[in-house]
Order: sequence, then structure tokens, then C-alpha cells
Amino acid sequence: MRSTPENSLKHALKTCRDSFVSVGFFSFFINALMLVPTFYMLQVYGRVMASGSLTTLAMLTLIMTGLLITLASLEWVRSRIMIRVSTRLDVLLSRQVYKASFKRALESGGMDASAQSLNDLTGLRQFLSGNGLFAFFDAPWLPIYIAVMFAFHPWFGWVATGSAVLLLLLAFINERLTGPVLAQANKEHIGATLYTTKNLRNAEVIESMGMLETLMDRWGRRQRSVLLLQSLASDRAALFSTLSRSFRLLVQSLVLGLGAYLAVDHQVGAGMVFAGAVLLGRALAPIDLIIGGWKGFIAARSQYSRLNDILDKQQAQPERLSLPAPQGHVQVENLIVAAPGSKTPIIKNISFSVPAGCVVGIIGPSASGKSTLARALMGVWAPQQGVVRLDGADISAWDKQELGPHIGYLPQDIELFEGSVAENIARFAEVDSAKVIQAARTAGVHEMILLLPDGYDTIIGSEGVMLSGGQRQRIGLARALYGNPRLIILDEPNSNLDDVGDRALAAAIQQLKQTGATLFVITHRTNIVSQLDRLMVMRAGVISLYGPRDHVLAELNAQQPPVQKPAMPAPAGASVAPVETSKGNGNDLYDAQPSN
Repeated sequence: MRSTPENSLKHALKTCRDSFVSVGFFSFFINALMLVPTFYMLQVYGRVMASGSLTTLAMLTLIMTGLLITLASLEWVRSRIMIRVSTRLDVLLSRQVYKASFKRALESGGMDASAQSLNDLTGLRQFLSGNGLFAFFDAPWLPIYIAVMFAFHPWFGWVATGSAVLLLLLAFINERLTGPVLAQANKEHIGATLYTTKNLRNAEVIESMGMLETLMDRWGRRQRSVLLLQSLASDRAALFSTLSRSFRLLVQSLVLGLGAYLAVDHQVGAGMVFAGAVLLGRALAPIDLIIGGWKGFIAARSQYSRLNDILDKQQAQPERLSLPAPQGHVQVENLIVAAPGSKTPIIKNISFSVPAGCVVGIIGPSASGKSTLARALMGVWAPQQGVVRLDGADISAWDKQELGPHIGYLPQDIELFEGSVAENIARFAEVDSAKVIQAARTAGVHEMILLLPDGYDTIIGSEGVMLSGGQRQRIGLARALYGNPRLIILDEPNSNLDDVGDRALAAAIQQLKQTGATLFVITHRTNIVSQLDRLMVMRAGVISLYGPRDHVLAELNAQQPPVQKPAMPAPAGASVAPVETSKGNGNDLYDAQPSN
């Protein structure tokens, strides 16, 4: 059974529909009360000045003041409603947008990892709480204002109509000339920001190899493209904004002249001379405001489009039946896996079975598919064909929130998150001190953590202690072991470890074997080979050897040719025989480096 995500953008806007109706309702009275200054002027000129009655003037002024206070109150209420709407949209959408951003990053293999969607949500919220949106609620009152102008005199009405048509034409031209350029500028800006973020994550590499200037030049070219597009869009928007504002002031002045002519000709009263100009300015103000704020409107429209797109692409998740806690039996059937966004298989039709409680070492040359297999075993990368089963169930059929505590994963590139050491080990769930310390002891990192400034409460990250690669790897191992997971995958777990860390890792694997956990260890070093039950050799995305450790090692040794060492110079007259060395290459279990 599939259902539409409750917090999609369209659904959230529908949820807030009553609030938008309320804003429109208040806008009706606000725009009606905008006529108060005009009619007050007419009454002052038509009644007070003609009769000379100060009492009438006082009453009119009192009524006008009360109505304008009401107008201010209604505008304040309308503004508060839109602020509440924008906040409500953020509450309804933020988690959904976060999940959609996370899913996009996951499906792209981290290549499209960006917080842009959350920034778009913030921008859309700010637009909804700003004054620019109110222009769209006030614009429908233009015909009513023009009708009142016609009631004053037909010439007033026709001038107002012609002015409105001309301003609307300017708005249309502004959209056609500015919109595409500004949208392209925003797209280029997002790309440049993402490019910069990726570079900053590799600051050490850039600095050590003197790449800063060249990368900065490439960034500069993209940034100049953004600036040119933004300048072009801003120039055009400023031109049309200036034209509309100047035209509105010109028309208001011309209406004063027209009113004076009609008053001299005794076709209108003196009050209508000024009332007509004021009312025309009020009638054209929303259009002028729309043109002036068109840049913000285009940005909000682009933000809405991107949010709608990413939420539409987020597939509805099926309701999954809770399964029993796994024991760790893994079965892979005809598995074919490609990197996200690619159709070229990395894993090519492999099958194998691992009983619960077994420790499997995975070795192979670079780009043989070891890390890809690790991601497929956890269900992170979906297969093109075949299935990975955990205790007989397709790994994709498990609810990830329920399965997560039973999975332990140590990737090649260790990433710890801002927070305390204890929070990182506990995976940012509620910290169970006993489990945290148990995981740290199993990983052999307990003593090292105690030496940190605040022990387990030490904050790591940008605002805390910066850890070495080996420290991060050992804490990452403790995180992988937290809660006694049943399926544990360690990808090059000793790549950053010293001899002490290697011994701690070997001891951890031995303890995990005793708990009955299933382990996959991707490695190319021999110091943990004695802990392995089975060994898998991968080449070019297929399994070339798989079976008991000793049997596979014997097969590997049989496949490798003898290595001849150069003979040492011998004394004159002595005979020299070639010396055959041991097969293999010393510390490396297989001549390989960490691979994808």
C-alpha cells in the first residue's frame, strides 16, 4: 500500500488555504479603507469649505482617524497571519525537505549533497512573510479603484485605465527579459556554491599540493558568470522599476493638471482635483510594487519550483511490516550493482552465502568492487538485478529505522559529527552510558577517550577538539559496534591505525566472533587474517575465490609466480644458485589498495 507523503509542498499549501483566505478577507477591508483619505478630502472640500462648519470638520476628522486606526490594525493582523503561515509551512515541510535532500544525496552517491532545498524553504518562507506578497492580494482591487475614478469623471477613469495597462505591459516585458536571466543566475550560483563547498572539504589536500590558485581561478570564472547574469538581470529590473515609478509620478501629476482643467471648466469639484491624484496613486501602487519586487518574486517562484520538484521525486515509502531482530545470516543472489546515476555495473552477477556469526575478509585489487559490495550488503545502493537477503528477507524490505541499530558500518572515510564523543558513539540517539562504554572497550578506544579533555563529553567538530585520522577511525569503530549489532561491515578498518590500534582491532574482531555477529572486513593487511573464518577475493566486480580462509590463501599462493631476488655478488670462483623467496608481498594480504 502506497500513500502520498503527507508533507508535500502542495499538501502543505492546501493545509494553509484557510489562512490565505483569511488574508484575502482582510485585504478586502484594507483596500476598502484605503479609500478613506480620498473621501475625507472630498468631504472637506465639498462640505466643510462650502459650509464653514467646524463641527462637521471635527466629526469627519474623528471618523477618518478611527477608520485609519482600524486600517492599521487590519494590516498588522494580516501581516501576523502571513508570518504564522510561513512558520507553519516550515514546520510542515522542513523534515520532509530534509529527508528529500538526504535521499537525493544518497541516490547520487554524495555527488549531489547540498542543503540548497532547505535554503529554498527558508527563502520561500521569508517571501511569504514579506510585504511583496501583499501586492498580489491588493492588485485585484485595481478595477474597483478605476471604477471610482470613472465615477469622479470619465477622463479620470480613462487615464487610470491607460496607465494601468501600460504598467501591466511593463511588468510583462520585465518578466520576459528578467525572469530567464535571473533563473539562470540562481542556478549558476547554486552550482558555484556547491563547488566551493566541495573544495573547502578538501582544504588540506589543496594547500599541501599548491592547488589553491588554480582552483580559485576556476571558481572565479564561475563566479564571474554568476555576477554577469545577476548584473544583467538587476540592470533590467532596475530599469523597469525606475520606469514604472517615474511613470506613476508623472501620471499622478498629469491627473492633477487634468483635474484643474476640469475644475476650471466646472465639470468637477475642487476636492476631486486632489482626490483623483491620490486615488490613482493608490490604484497603481500594487503594480508598481510588483514590478519593483519582481526579483524577489522570481526567486520565490524558482524556490517553489525546486522544492516541488524534489518533493515530487521523493517516492512514497511503502508501509513495511516489522520483522524480528536479525541474526545475521546473509545470502546474495545474482547481484548486479552500479553506482548511483550510472548504468555500468560494478558488481557483476555474484552470489554467495554467509552464515550468522561468520567473519568474512574481502580482498582484491583497486576498483574490484569491494566497497560497492559493502554498500549493497547494507541496502544503501539498490541493485540493478538480484537481491541481498538478511535472514531470508530482502534487505530493502526492512524498515531502515528498525534495522539501523542492528547494522554496524565503518566506512573508508570516517566522518564524525558535531557533538560529544558519547553522542557520536551512541549514533545521536539517547545516550546509554553502559552501552557507550561497552562499545568503546570492545573497540579498544576507552583509554584513549579518557585522555581527551572532557573524556566522553569532549565536543568534537568545528567548535571542539579536532581528532587525528586514527582517533576518528577508532571512535568510528566504536560507533559501528554500539548496541551489539548483528551485521557489521568494516571497510579498511586499519588504514589509519598504528600497531596499538591494529591489536585493538584484532581483539575487537575476536570479541565480536564470540557474540555471534556476522562481520565483513575489507582489508589488504595480514595482521587480522588469523581472525577471519572465510576469505573472498574480488576481481573486476566478480568473485574469483571464496571459501574457508586457509583454502583461499593456499589457492592464492598457488596462483602467484615465485619472485626472484637479485643475487649478491659472490667471491671469484664461487658458484651462485638463485634464491626463491616466499610468495606474496609481505604485509599486504593482496596487492591492493582501498577501492570503490
